Amino acid sequence: MFGLGPSELVVIFVIVFLIFGPKKLPQIARTIGKGIREFKKLMREFE
Repeated sequence: MFGLGPSELVVIFVIVFLIFGPKKLPQIARTIGKGIREFKKLMREFE
């Protein structure tokens, strides 16, 4: 996934957690998930 290993993903998650706090994380995860879903949908339509 984008050339990132598990340790890099953990570091990114910790930084996001510290910046946004635990209350905002579910909302951020939903938004990212929707964005990824839309991107995949567009890629399928493009093929």
